[in-house]
Formats: sequence, structure tokens, C-alpha cells
Amino acid sequence: MKRYVLCMTTTGIAATALFGCAAAGDDATGTAATAETAQLATAALGSALPGTDATRFAEARDNFIQEEGISDGLGPTFNESACGHCHNTGAVGGSGVQIERRFGKVTNGIFYGYDQPGDNEGGTLRQLFSNAPFVNGTVSCTVPLDQEPADATVHNVGRRSLPLFGLGLVDAMPDGWFDLLAAIEPSATRGTVLRSIPQFPDSRDPNQGLNKTRVQRFGIKDQQTNLVSFSGDAYVNEMGITTQSCYKGTSILAFANENYPNNKALTAGCNGGDLAPAQTIPGVPVETDDAVGACVVGTTKVDQIQDDLANFLFFMEHLAPPPSAALDPFTAVAGAFLFVATGCGDCHTPLPFVTPSSPYNGVPGNFVFFPFSDFLVHDMGSLGDGIGNTGDTVAKTRQMRTAPLWGVRFNTQLLHDGRAPNVRAAILAHDGQGRAAKTTFAALPSADQAVLVAFVNAL
Repeated sequence: MKRYVLCMTTTGIAATALFGCAAAGDDATGTAATAETAQLATAALGSALPGTDATRFAEARDNFIQEEGISDGLGPTFNESACGHCHNTGAVGGSGVQIERRFGKVTNGIFYGYDQPGDNEGGTLRQLFSNAPFVNGTVSCTVPLDQEPADATVHNVGRRSLPLFGLGLVDAMPDGWFDLLAAIEPSATRGTVLRSIPQFPDSRDPNQGLNKTRVQRFGIKDQQTNLVSFSGDAYVNEMGITTQSCYKGTSILAFANENYPNNKALTAGCNGGDLAPAQTIPGVPVETDDAVGACVVGTTKVDQIQDDLANFLFFMEHLAPPPSAALDPFTAVAGAFLFVATGCGDCHTPLPFVTPSSPYNGVPGNFVFFPFSDFLVHDMGSLGDGIGNTGDTVAKTRQMRTAPLWGVRFNTQLLHDGRAPNVRAAILAHDGQGRAAKTTFAALPSADQAVLVAFVNAL
């Protein structure tokens, strides 16, 4: 049986609901106070976690907001020219107003992502920009824009930039935690735990490797398993900057190949569509913009992250969670009750997350935080974006990761495609496994709806 206790102080709302705590009135204040102190002790939005090297964090942040150009490897196609251009709402590291675009095709109930021989358009992402005409030596180069294939049946799907606050804490959580969250959820709303081998395993973690699966936890559809892979994937897909790194002597080439417009090669001599120096490292594609070099030197197995990715990783994993806001006692208590009673907490779990005592990525140990998400995917019915991987069923394309609710008030648009202008609109758009909670919320008196929305906006 679930029992919930609200944990509050005069400084603002704290945890909300603790699974396995004593019921209200019992002596649960020790755990509750610790939990609240951990999250409320974080400073302003966009600040670093306690204990973070301030100089290193500032350097990483500067790299994160640095604008790249064609000589740095920007393009040939891209969505923005700096990470910070897409993640700046509220503070650097926040969400953004940019909406990327995707497409696909469904035949006999099976999704196709335009990524197979004979009909390869470079995948489902349609980058919005391309490099302007340029000259490379004596060759004049023109880069066309990506186009949606004429036979696509899933059109112009939007995905917004997600906030990055607190994700280093999530990265530190062991796989078993997400399995536990799935196990305790009601069967009707139970999320699915996705696992895959990381595109770039984090060598600091002994549980990651080139043949070890890890729980996927990052991205709108849980595409990524860790923040270093998340960084490399975003750098090449959103900015067109390709990288090569080394993992314990193995060359990581998952992010080393350029995204050509609709996967069509450019004119010979156009250097992959940008003006970054061509690579001459054996085994590394010539169009790779930034590379660390040979991964085996003599008998030494090199373990090195490309420097930009290393900075992006450090910045993201050391961003503190969003601070919660103050609420009057009635709204805090009533809002917490309504949040659980409507079923919002089934997926947006109010349970406390606690990092391991010695996290592999250097974030604080035994740190208690409340993202209000299970980081699992759920079938969202008509709210699902319809995008998947080649071979997925339509049902699988409707799966979406539960969006963390902490700091939701700092966003200017909500849901995966930014369609909702506020929390109330986002709730009323829920479908699939979220439909029951939406229906219960819609049946509440308007005053109760307002209390619940105020509660969510304070998380």
C-alpha cells in the first residue's frame, strides 16, 4: 500500500510524497527534512551542484554557449549554431523555443525511418538550416535544405528543446531504480523500461561498456542512455559537428559522419559541406570535424572524450536541479493530495531519488532530489508523436518519456512539441495511459484545478 507524507518548511514546498514513509502524523521528519534541504539548498536556476569546481563549470558553460561557424565544422545541415541557443529559457541549460522537425512513413502498421539502403533519406530528422554557398579552394559549394520525402505519412512532427537541469543526478542513478519505479506503478499506467548499449559508454562507470546495456533515460523518447552519448548525438544532429573519441582503446565513430541533405552526397571537393580541416587519421572519416586521434598508441589504450563533448558533459552533469517555489500551506497540502488523487503521480512520480554514496560521475553522493518523473516511456495515445525506429509498431511510436515536472514554471511552452502554453493545457492534452488522469482532472471543480496547477508550477 502506498502511503504519502507532505514535507514542507516555510521556505517553500519540498518533496511532496514519499513512498514507504510513515503516514502523516508519524515521525517521518528526519527523511523529509533531509530530502527538502538537499533540493532547496541549491541556488538560483542555472547554478552548479554543491562541490562543483567553479572555474571548470564556468569554462564548460562558456563552451556550451559558444557559437560555431562553418570553419569549426557547423553543418552542412543543422538546427542551431550553439548549444546555448536552444537551451536558454530561464537560464543557460533551460529549454528553448526552437522546435525541430521529424517525419516518417507507416506501412501496414509498421514505421519506417528512411534509414535503410534503397530509400535512405538520412533518418527521421529534417534539419532546418544548411550552410550558405561557400568556396573550398577552387570548388564552389551549395548545400540544399533537407526536404520531407514525398511519400512520408507522418509529417512535420515537432520536438522542442528540453531543459537540462539536474540531469547529472539522473545519470548517476543505477538501472535498478528505474526497474523499481516500473514495478510499483499501477498496471494500467505502468511505464516501459528501455535498455540499449550506449553509443558512447562512460568509462568512469564500471557498469557501462561496449557490450553492456543500460537503461535509456534521456530525450523525449528515451533515446539515450547517458549524458556523454546525449552530447555527441546533439552535437552532430543539431549542429552538424562530427566527432571521434576513444573508449578504452576503441574508436567511437557513432557521431563521426556528416548529415548530408536527405543523405545525398555533395559536390566532390566540398569537404563534407563545411570548412573544418579534413581528417587524416586512419579509420576516422575524413569529414569528421573534431577527433582525438589514434585510440591505441603503442601498448597504451587511449580513453579520451573529444574536448567539446567533455565540456558539454561536465556542464550538464553539474547543473543543479531547478529550485522549488514557495507555496502557502493550504495550496501545498491540497495540491499534493490532488496530484496523487488524480493519478498524476502514477507517472510523474513524487518519490525521492537518492544518488549513490559515491556516484561515478562526480555529482554529490546521497543527494536527494525530486524530478517528478519516472523517466520511463508510456503509450500516450493521440499525444504520442508517431515517430519511432524502423520496424516499430504504431503503438511503439506513441511511447513518450514522462517529462520531469521540476522547474516546469520556467518553461514557456510544454509537451514534446510545445503545443501547450501552460500546465492546465498540457494536462488536458494527455491521452493513452495518461487519459484517466486527464479525465479526473477535467472533472474537478475549477478551484481544485487551480490548486493542482499552482502546486505543479511550484515544483
